[in-house]
Amino acid sequence: MPAIELDGAVTLKNLFKSYGDRVVVNDVSLEVHAGEFFSMLGPSGCGKTTTLRMIGGFEQPDSGGIFIDNREVTNDEPEVRPLNTVFQNYSLFPHLNVKENVKFGLRFENAFIKSSKSDAQRVGEALELVQLGSFGDRRVHQLSGGEQQRVALARALILEPSVLLLDEPLGALDAQLRARLQVELATLQRQIGITFIYVTHDQHEAFTMSDRIGVMREGRLMQVGGPRELYEQPNSVAVAQFVGAANLIPGRVLSRGVVEVAGVKIVAPDSAPIGDGMVMIRPERIRIGSGSHKAIIERVTFAGSSLRVAIKLGSVALTAEVSNDENSASLRDGQETTIEVLPDAVRILPLVN
Repeated sequence: MPAIELDGAVTLKNLFKSYGDRVVVNDVSLEVHAGEFFSMLGPSGCGKTTTLRMIGGFEQPDSGGIFIDNREVTNDEPEVRPLNTVFQNYSLFPHLNVKENVKFGLRFENAFIKSSKSDAQRVGEALELVQLGSFGDRRVHQLSGGEQQRVALARALILEPSVLLLDEPLGALDAQLRARLQVELATLQRQIGITFIYVTHDQHEAFTMSDRIGVMREGRLMQVGGPRELYEQPNSVAVAQFVGAANLIPGRVLSRGVVEVAGVKIVAPDSAPIGDGMVMIRPERIRIGSGSHKAIIERVTFAGSSLRVAIKLGSVALTAEVSNDENSASLRDGQETTIEVLPDAVRILPLVN
């Protein structure tokens, strides 16, 4: 199947949605670039799926606007929007074979989709795209969970939409298959070049696949950025807590480059504002056995490729993560040591989200 030439830029302007007294989506504005793999990340009930359903036309916002390629589609029915959706429940028909399931998607072809190819050719190309070219005559019950997910994806892609919405489509799969399909899905998106908007509660999944990520909490879009930006430069405690593990300790920036945490002074970024704040340190950025801060190892926990080390620095409890190698093999509960926290590992966040 050739690369799609539609743009697929999606703009949300001040979307608001409530059910009775419960506000589900609260003033969400967002620009998704054409050809981008964009993930909406957040815990259950944060509003990410409702936002996706409003983009798809399955829910109507109470107020605000939805635009695709600068054309407003806020009040358009789903079938006339230049997009398609893959849900967690694949909704495949057990009485149809794979080819027939994929071909079923053509019933929803609309004015935005124009193709001179035969239905059989389009079905074949869609199946080749998801690496199921030889599976056309199989029944649904003969497929694994991952193969069923690919059939659902082919059924959505056969319409060559400019935007594909994906609502946790890997959620029902086992961990190993899910990890493999994350890579395959990201590779597929880059191959065909259409816009993917993906909903997930799994931070690792979002980081693995996405160009950019929007973190949602309680109906609000908290921060938008690339995976590294969100991880290393969260703008709030809520984002820091949800995106990876973090040591979060109240502290006070005393002067340029110096923050005090429970009587212990550590180096902070020069840009940190003077005054109270929440000190964030990622566990893997703490060096054990170097530096000048005396600490006690309270507990060492084996975690496969790494060790999680609970440390007491004065009255402050920290968690460090170190590689499981010859350098960490001697770490023991109750051991006295020193630690080092590099200046670029420290972030000072507002105390209030």
